[in-house]
Amino acid sequence: MNFSSKYLEKAVDEISNLPGIGKKTALRLALHLLRQDKEAVGSLSEALLALKSKVNECQKCGNLSDHNICEICANPTRNDELICVVEDVRDVMAIENTGQYRGLYHVLGGVISPMEGIGPAELNIGSLINRVEQSTPKEIIFGLGTTMEGETTTFYLYKKLAGFDIKLSAIARGIAVGDQLEYADEVTLARSITNRVPYENSITQNQNSRA
Repeated sequence: MNFSSKYLEKAVDEISNLPGIGKKTALRLALHLLRQDKEAVGSLSEALLALKSKVNECQKCGNLSDHNICEICANPTRNDELICVVEDVRDVMAIENTGQYRGLYHVLGGVISPMEGIGPAELNIGSLINRVEQSTPKEIIFGLGTTMEGETTTFYLYKKLAGFDIKLSAIARGIAVGDQLEYADEVTLARSITNRVPYENSITQNQNSRA
């Protein structure tokens, strides 16, 4: 691309660093911003700076929050004996949108992926184990996607938690194999949460489906 302005070129370069944004889309967005008044662009800049400086990870579950403890963990009406383990905050949002789950969450911050150099130490697994030891919930729901990495992470967690006197369950197979929670429709996801099964049964189902 040939730019008549080095400032426009810099803006396009920065915008194109965002995931899923190519150079052409970045140019369209930059030109759109250029046509806006300074107040509108200033509001966007302030929102982005506040996003970076004021949004924290919940010290309890890893969800995003404006405070040290997120609104879900701080809500006394939530069932603190039930914890749903998910990959990231987008999964929390997806499950919350169903309106069918009233327990708490634990956000791992990813899944085990040796190809990408992500092992258990890079995820919030240690904090999950500590949380189970200290709060003694009655049930842990494995709410990870059905990709190979998601299944590997779920099985790893199952091995880590199997020694605790706690029910370990997995979301039902309304979620197709290879899918991620954030892309599931709300009805399917709600049914998968409501009709969850003991994780041991989930292992058997997976083995039978691959036989």
